[in-house]
Amino acid sequence: MTGVALFFGAIFMVYILGLSLESPEGFAQASEMLQESFLAKLIAWGLVSALLYHFFAGIKHLIMDAGYCEELESGRLAAKTTLIVAAVAILLAGVWIW
Repeated sequence: MTGVALFFGAIFMVYILGLSLESPEGFAQASEMLQESFLAKLIAWGLVSALLYHFFAGIKHLIMDAGYCEELESGRLAAKTTLIVAAVAILLAGVWIW
């Protein structure tokens, strides 16, 4: 699911970037869209959420590649910790975006 959010969120963000680089009016339009449009904020939050989860899951995998948390119980704890930390970061990102 995060791959889909990253794919479509990246397409939207590339569109916003292109719009903002066209002209000063395009920048103003892109800025207004990201500040006032519920859908634009939702897409941005979805993209940031997917990136945050991907980041924390990657850190967990790097720790596991180093030889830690490879047993069943410690692996479960690492997975739960990853989900909790990612959820808190996602909620904070939502507060920041809105």
